[in-house]
Amino acid sequence: MDLFDEPFPDVSTYEDFHTIDWLREKSRDTDRHRKIASRSKESFWEFTKSLLDAWSGWVVMLLIGLLSGTLAGVIDLAVDWMTDLKEGVCLSALWYSHEQCCWTSNETTFDDRDKCPQWQTWSELMTGHAEGAGAYVLNYFLYVLWALFFAFLAVSLVRVFAPYACGSGIPEIKTILSGFIIRGYLGKWTLLIKTVTLVLAVSSGLSLGKEGPLVHVACCCGNLFSSLFSKYSKNEGKRREVLSAAAAAGVSVAFGAPIGGVLFSLEEVSYYFPLKTLWRSFFAALVAAFTLRSINPFGNNRLVLFYVEYHTPWYMAELVPFILLGVFGGTTRLGRYPVLEVIAVTAITAVVAFPNPYTRRSTSQLISELFNDCGPLDSSRLCDYVNDPNMTRPVDDIPDRPAGPGVYTAIWQLALALIFKIVVTIFTFGIKVPSGLFIPSMAVGAIAGRIMGIAVEQMAYHHHDWIIFKKWCRPGADCVTPGLYAMVGAAACLGGVTRMTVSLVVIMFELTGGLEYIVPLMAAAVTSKWVGDAFGREGIYEAHIQLNGYPFLDTKDEFTHRTLAADVMHPRRGEPPLAVLTQDGTTVEDVEELIKETDYNGFPVVVSRKSERLIGFVQRRDLTLAIKNARQKQEGVVSNSVVYFTEEMPLLPPSCPQPLKLRCILNLSPFTVTDHTPMETVVDIFRKLGLRQCLVTRSGRLLGIITKKDVLRHMAQMMNQDPDSIMFN
Repeated sequence: MDLFDEPFPDVSTYEDFHTIDWLREKSRDTDRHRKIASRSKESFWEFTKSLLDAWSGWVVMLLIGLLSGTLAGVIDLAVDWMTDLKEGVCLSALWYSHEQCCWTSNETTFDDRDKCPQWQTWSELMTGHAEGAGAYVLNYFLYVLWALFFAFLAVSLVRVFAPYACGSGIPEIKTILSGFIIRGYLGKWTLLIKTVTLVLAVSSGLSLGKEGPLVHVACCCGNLFSSLFSKYSKNEGKRREVLSAAAAAGVSVAFGAPIGGVLFSLEEVSYYFPLKTLWRSFFAALVAAFTLRSINPFGNNRLVLFYVEYHTPWYMAELVPFILLGVFGGTTRLGRYPVLEVIAVTAITAVVAFPNPYTRRSTSQLISELFNDCGPLDSSRLCDYVNDPNMTRPVDDIPDRPAGPGVYTAIWQLALALIFKIVVTIFTFGIKVPSGLFIPSMAVGAIAGRIMGIAVEQMAYHHHDWIIFKKWCRPGADCVTPGLYAMVGAAACLGGVTRMTVSLVVIMFELTGGLEYIVPLMAAAVTSKWVGDAFGREGIYEAHIQLNGYPFLDTKDEFTHRTLAADVMHPRRGEPPLAVLTQDGTTVEDVEELIKETDYNGFPVVVSRKSERLIGFVQRRDLTLAIKNARQKQEGVVSNSVVYFTEEMPLLPPSCPQPLKLRCILNLSPFTVTDHTPMETVVDIFRKLGLRQCLVTRSGRLLGIITKKDVLRHMAQMMNQDPDSIMFN
């Protein structure tokens, strides 16, 4: 009797920091579908079970969307309240933010819309004085103190409870979706701590955003609900389809862009994205966006704080400054003691940020103001223009006007904020708290864009007779919209950092609701990618993957070197021979000794050591579990028992110990190449099929093995990089 005709517990699973076998997972899922289809004809109950299995994917998407949208709404509300807590408190309701507090007040005037008796700064609350040097110093001190407290709490929670909760999470998500196993990275503790510490980190005022970490949070939700259904929990390939859809839901709630989320998952993070995953990603993104819209965290019936809607047309001549913003975006380049590092960065950020009103406020509020098109009711310094008292235009068609003193003051403050944001973001991204790069990158680009927009606007006003303005900008017309330049600059800078193109344009389009601005956004995105690629082809996430040494085989990289499989395979000349198993001449003791002495992830099985004719490949983990189960459950299996990988076992005399048949765990169709196969082809095979390893043969005779790690090391070596930078198996 073959004890292992039926699968036993933990077989075909993977150890931590190992790569999955995509072909194996696909084959297992096909077998599962075949069994369900055949059983569904046996009874009504089996037919019902088959329907439930078919609908389980949509149920998982629904749950992911609901939880992702809810968590995003809670995070938005908490960040809004805790950010304002650094400056003051609402006496009528402690849980109200500054804006919510003054909404409920009947004593708020239009000119002082941000001031109301119910909201008091800390100096007013403690000393009764809102103005003066003493009040300023006290507010300054408490602002820094609150920032340090939030940052210390965030880094402490991450360090003690969930080390994987730090950073953006997108580089690791990309690596996991390519087939790498990182146990705990998408676990329940990581989800809980990431959600809490994300609120603390953003509220501390550090130059980071919540949008990138929201993708990690959504993928944690996807992993959580995948574990409820055996269809996904027992198949790592199917689980990654769910995670791809979860990433789309994360971007959907981060930017209020469901379609952009689907395209982001397809373009930026997913490794395997079949059509079925496209539909389910769309559904998950839709549910997540609908849930967030129902919560309405910003009180403006929008999914994001900085939603704007322009109606002013743009002109062909403006493509030049738009492309220049793309060039700026393309050139943007954004420890050992993690707690001390976070405290130091937070202290410097808070001390420098407080005096400048554009760095003191949250980055999302800053972007909202920069995107805003000045109207007659705006009180921002950016809208302090000299008005013509004889103007009779309608309020939504205000002509270009000369800049007032407030605008010039704002430009200097924005210039200082631009330098501050660039420098601080470089040191902030990578510290041991949840930190996203989307919003800081957009802020840098939006600041540069707004400054350029004001400059072009003033040139058009004062020099409307210049040839570049004469054809499209008449005196008294509304020619230039500085907020549009801020939007294009934000897209350019984000594209330069991440190398996103299509998904970036769609996200920005969904943010603004303006179809007419797709061409400027496309021009800026493409230019920023071209310029960025001139400095280095990898975006920030690929750079972090390389820095961390993850075994990520990027489909965008090209391999054009003329090397062969024989140049990369192991064993090479001078190395010990390949560790193999024979199909019928190895004892249990020999197998256990081989496992003990080596750390290989699997072993080729050959007919005999003399012929070395390849039979198949067996995984180390499956082999270990099979022997362990056999010793526990099958009588007569001892160290001298012969292990058989053959179809039939020979008749043995009664005096021989019980043999162990392990053909069921043998992969009889391992992927093979010849020793003269070009490495260009081998690299393509590893990318498109997601292989862990392939065997090298000549006329059926085993010569060696090439693993994914060997491929990555060889590619690094061919690019004159350190091949030992690939740390994980």
